[in-house]
Amino acid sequence: MKVRHLFISPAHNYFGHHGKPAGTEPMVAVEEVECVAGKGLKGDRFFEFKEDYKGQITFFSEETWEDLCQKFDVADKGPETFRRNAIVSGIDLNTLIGQEFEVQGVRFEGTQEAAPCYWMNQAFAEGAEEALQGRGGLRARILTDGILRIEED
Repeated sequence: MKVRHLFISPAHNYFGHHGKPAGTEPMVAVEEVECVAGKGLKGDRFFEFKEDYKGQITFFSEETWEDLCQKFDVADKGPETFRRNAIVSGIDLNTLIGQEFEVQGVRFEGTQEAAPCYWMNQAFAEGAEEALQGRGGLRARILTDGILRIEED
């Protein structure tokens, strides 16, 4: 698994916005991010959200983003549109659900799919929610402190 992009956001756009307009907080691209065991990513909206939170970090497949861009003929929306933290390549993220795994020396526990929601139709393209079923990404707990960095080819 290679880390291709990293994002954090200080506030929510969709979480807690049901029945209200989406927020406008951007996902901020970073070269590296500090992972804090049991708490989340420093600077992210879910940092210290609640004890034992299942989504301290979220992963999303670069290949899924590329597939959706092609399927919906979208060329103007980057992987940050899906509001996941780590965009990775080279792995089926669903295989990590219920597993402990390591990325760049940081240990994680895959907890569940980062299920797509209806906001994806608005944020990316009509039909994106359905197209993301079973490949919305991975929610995980952070088990050890460390730094994740973008990896170049």
